[in-house]
Amino acid sequence: MIHILLLCAMLFQAASQPSAKPAIDNERVTVWDVSGPVAAQALDSVVVSFAGSAEFLPKGSPVKITGHSLVINLKDHPLPPIENTSGYPLGFPRPGAKKLLENARVVVWDYTWQPGVPTPMHFHDKDVVVLFLEDGDLKSTTPDGQSTVNEYAAGTIRFSTRNRTHAETLVKGAQRAIITELK
Repeated sequence: MIHILLLCAMLFQAASQPSAKPAIDNERVTVWDVSGPVAAQALDSVVVSFAGSAEFLPKGSPVKITGHSLVINLKDHPLPPIENTSGYPLGFPRPGAKKLLENARVVVWDYTWQPGVPTPMHFHDKDVVVLFLEDGDLKSTTPDGQSTVNEYAAGTIRFSTRNRTHAETLVKGAQRAIITELK
């Protein structure tokens, strides 16, 4: 009986830890895909829920995870936004985007694409971490007319660098994302 209890405790503890390998790790962020309790983080962090909420946690704050979430550790490597000389508006704010939070480190947006309706052509002045919440394909079109269709399944996590200009159109399925802009 004791062996069974110890085994259950070990399995619970293993399941509550972030995956051994981060979903993203670069000079700006380390992103963990988690589903349970997480220790206080050594860096400022953003917790993004797969249910669509976001919370900023200063370093050392306890992390309260409810359900499946991302923990985005913000490394001390801030980059100022790039000056927008493109002639197009910034990617955010945009019609239909809901700002979930903003502080000196990040701006977090909730955005849902509408089928067949392109976003305005826009310029991204900041790096972003994107959590896609549905299954849908987005066509990205650059100002010179070049297009690429990207398939995103629910739970896909992407890091996109700043200095990009494009429009996006939902061409298949449905798509909603939580987009964390890094300041």
